[in-house]
Amino acid sequence: MKVVVASHNPVKLRAAAEGFRMAFGRQPQVRGIAVPSGVADQPMTDEETLQGALNRVAAAKKRVADADYWVGIEGGVQPSGRLMEAFAWVVIASAKRMARARSAAFPLPLPVVEALRAGQELGQIMDALFGESHSKHKGGAIGLLSKGAITRTTLYVQPVVMACIPFLYPEWYPEW
Repeated sequence: MKVVVASHNPVKLRAAAEGFRMAFGRQPQVRGIAVPSGVADQPMTDEETLQGALNRVAAAKKRVADADYWVGIEGGVQPSGRLMEAFAWVVIASAKRMARARSAAFPLPLPVVEALRAGQELGQIMDALFGESHSKHKGGAIGLLSKGAITRTTLYVQPVVMACIPFLYPEWYPEW
């Protein structure tokens, strides 16, 4: 089973590998490729985040045609009252169908929200706040805020598994 992930980010590659292994019961061959999301570096709405994942899948399919599945994972934020929540969209496509699932969302602290509204990217904000570097390639904001109880990888695995459901039961889901 060949899976192309529309990113070189090791978090996204691990999440896709683990999610496909859990869903299909076998280890996939996972390959990452760098493609543009076509949205802002820091998506600021649910819709923009989903569009980024959709764009990544479309670009990956154009670049690598010989795969069984293409995966786009896009993290973003969404206003929620005075604060914001962070989450991710996962889009998976095959030659015949496409499916998507959203991760759980978690609240961001006020200093992070203020920096996001000022135009900074979540990963950079978290690195500065916690004295880290490249946290989005490691545990991510959720890893830092949850003191490692949940990592960015574990946050993404669940929606990968959920987005695999239409491929596990294709007779119940329409082709696209």
